[in-house]
Amino acid sequence: MTEQKAAQQTKAVLVVGGGISGITVAVETAEAGWPVVLIERGPSLGGRVAANHLYFPKMCPPPCGLEINYQRLRKRPEIRVLTLAEVTKLEGGTATISVKPRYVNEKCTACGKCAEVCPVERPNPHNAGLDTTKAAYLPHASAYPQRFAIDMSVCKGAACNKCAEACAYGAIELDMKERTVEVPVGAAVVATGWLPYDAKRLDVLGFGVAKNVITNAIMERLAAPAGPTGGKILRPSDGQPPKRVVFVQCAGSRDRLHLPYCSAVCCTASLKQAGYVRALYPDAELTMCYIDVRTPGRLEDFYVKARDEHKITMLKGKVAKITEDAAGTVTLEVEDVLGGTKRHLAADLVVLATGMPPATPGGLPGVAYDANGFATGASGQVPVFAAGCAKKPVDVAGAVQDATGVALKAIQALVRS
Repeated sequence: MTEQKAAQQTKAVLVVGGGISGITVAVETAEAGWPVVLIERGPSLGGRVAANHLYFPKMCPPPCGLEINYQRLRKRPEIRVLTLAEVTKLEGGTATISVKPRYVNEKCTACGKCAEVCPVERPNPHNAGLDTTKAAYLPHASAYPQRFAIDMSVCKGAACNKCAEACAYGAIELDMKERTVEVPVGAAVVATGWLPYDAKRLDVLGFGVAKNVITNAIMERLAAPAGPTGGKILRPSDGQPPKRVVFVQCAGSRDRLHLPYCSAVCCTASLKQAGYVRALYPDAELTMCYIDVRTPGRLEDFYVKARDEHKITMLKGKVAKITEDAAGTVTLEVEDVLGGTKRHLAADLVVLATGMPPATPGGLPGVAYDANGFATGASGQVPVFAAGCAKKPVDVAGAVQDATGVALKAIQALVRS
């Protein structure tokens, strides 16, 4: 190795965000022989993909693609993974990273004994708050690292100590402290992903008021075998199978009062979710209310096949209002553009296709963001690139392709430094 190459490799590519985009940047960079520091704000890698039931167009379960990437991570000593971590400073070629305590160390075998004795419950964010976990919890079945964490915002800490007493491996450290890590970096990548738009802000669509109005993110967890209902899609009001399901598109997207842009994948996601319902309930009535169906490129075939095979009634028109009666029946007031009338639809379950805003800006100090909050990168001593949904709304395949290209840009920045 030349002296120049050795000097370059003392600097790492910093990847902020441990979803599918961040993981892809990390493994592609490391497999080319360059060091990577991959940080994730949460307790596990996987991001939003880990919360999906299936992803299109192949309709694969997320553990399939994620586990392949986890294996690639495990095989690369060039990758350093830090969870519960955030960058607090990026200056002078050095990243300062704050790592919050997990209260569970590397001795954890994920046996679950700590959770069995834990007396405190908390809403489960992985299942959209539809069920609970104990304060000592595994983030989800496919978590990486496969290690429990303790939520000290609800835990009684040393005053309880039952989890520590139950652990036979000495993995519980209730006095674990926050620590600071400094690493030399030659390039950085923002891959902080997206968050579901807050449907409660769409007051006319009834979310949070009408029990049987849910979001597309909630639908993914209802359909997942590891979800709160064991994969059964049921009405929240009474736990009964829905006979009439309506999908409402552009819930917040293409709306100057909310998200002025198209979120790109919502139409295809709803077509996919209609398939979830059809597989469970062959006689269910399925309707999609849309402004325009946007499934570009190869996804046009996916649209036609899903529409026809799942027998979806396509209604072009924007939903103006959603209400629910005492029996849990939901009524949608819809503009029928092609029919030139106003219609009222009755449904047992309504699924809002909420948009995809980027996760809160601020994942990396000094990064520029556009008017909609998407990262545009930054130039300087440490060049910064954006990848995946931190840059724009994109599906899983598109995120992986984009992240692969960004890995090359990051390597080029290291070479030029």
